[in-house]
Amino acid sequence: MKRLLSIELQKIWMNKASKILTLTYFILLSFIALIAVIKFDIGPFKFHLAEMGIFNFPFIWHFNTYVAAWMKFFLAIVIVSMMANEYSYGTLKQNLIDGLSKKEFILSKFLTVVLFAFVSTVFVFVMSLILGFCFSSYTEFGIVFSDLDYLLAFFVKLIGFFSFCLFLGILVKRSAFALGFLLVWNILEGIIKGILAFKVFPDSNTNQKIMQFFPLEAMSNLIVNPGPRLSVVKNIGTQMGIETDADFSVDYFAVLIVLIWTFLFIYFSYKLLKNRDL
Repeated sequence: MKRLLSIELQKIWMNKASKILTLTYFILLSFIALIAVIKFDIGPFKFHLAEMGIFNFPFIWHFNTYVAAWMKFFLAIVIVSMMANEYSYGTLKQNLIDGLSKKEFILSKFLTVVLFAFVSTVFVFVMSLILGFCFSSYTEFGIVFSDLDYLLAFFVKLIGFFSFCLFLGILVKRSAFALGFLLVWNILEGIIKGILAFKVFPDSNTNQKIMQFFPLEAMSNLIVNPGPRLSVVKNIGTQMGIETDADFSVDYFAVLIVLIWTFLFIYFSYKLLKNRDL
């Protein structure tokens, strides 16, 4: 497996665009730390994000993984381009001629996906620890390392999303069309969600029970918006008479759904490649 992974990393590093996008992704992840310096003092109005508790343990695990998940589109381009380049440059056919099986080829791509997700998760973990110990009001061991399941959800979310991108790259063969398909699928899920919510099941949560099985929706459900958890948001809601009992914990049923989709994406990627005349 080390040999397969080495081959893929070498391909990515030799491609200038992929190298720049990968570096940009990790640079942008580190920019989460800049949120701490956002501060506005306009007369009596004072706004300092770091003092609002966003970097308090254990809330920081939820907040940082939610924000970092939005950066995944940079690596999505790398994953899709990685597959498209195999067709454009003929490296796929050359790898097969050199003795690499189609199963090993797909495995090498999946290992790259897992490595990207793992490195991203470790990066967010370390950055969150540093920010937390700098700004958190709570540094007790039990509090610091509670809610770490958000990191697991983040890891699974990236693997699922990147596997989807890999599948689209194999299905469509062209990076622009694959990314376009991803956008169309996202819009399609939104349309279906709207129809179910406002037309088919307007007075129940049946639409949510159905939508949770769609791939992008399932990935979205892994880490929900942490904003309403902030005390300042809760206080505003209370003053406006809005109470919420929303559950912000990681939904392990959603984790299972995403893992099943990941398996399906990789399985059908292999089936497509196996049955395709190269």
